[in-house]
Amino acid sequence: MSRSVKAFTLVELMVGLMVTSIILSAVATLAFALSSASTAGGDYACTQAQIRHATVRLLDLVGRCHLICAAPADDLVLWRADDNSDRRININEVVYIETGANHEYLRLCEFTSADNPEVTLAALALPATKAQFVASYSERYTPLIPECSSVQFAYDLDPPATTLLAVTFDLEEDRASHRYQIVATARCRAGHLLDAAGTAIVESDDD
Repeated sequence: MSRSVKAFTLVELMVGLMVTSIILSAVATLAFALSSASTAGGDYACTQAQIRHATVRLLDLVGRCHLICAAPADDLVLWRADDNSDRRININEVVYIETGANHEYLRLCEFTSADNPEVTLAALALPATKAQFVASYSERYTPLIPECSSVQFAYDLDPPATTLLAVTFDLEEDRASHRYQIVATARCRAGHLLDAAGTAIVESDDD
């Protein structure tokens, strides 16, 4: 009794391998595209979350602050609130909005001191004052936008007369630079505490 044995020829095997290779390549390309889209979507969501956080924080901080005191070097200094109701600026009430030497980030810098000494507007206007604070007190940093570029401050009037603040910065998204702006109004500004010249706090060592 004879038996017929069938097998793939070399040509058939090569064609099968080519088809399999094409299918696997297509599957790999699709998987990479889906992964890239997922990563890009995740990066975009993270960026938007940072912008929302920075916007909410700055609107609240600027809106409630007593004064936008000065703009030394690359920073902006705010008198956050009069926590001890002494009508004077104390170190624990000072907040720096920092941009970095190359204007590459946005973050807050605050200080803590047990003595909580008074600080004058004249001192806050000096770039060297923050370095003295860092050397003398405990500092705390709060990142707002960790990585950006071209951060700039603009105001309706120079500090400490500022009531309207605009913070602009660029963010890299989808290989393109996008410009963002956060505009905040100092609703609780304590302008009545400034002297007639508008350069010092009355009833304090600034007099």
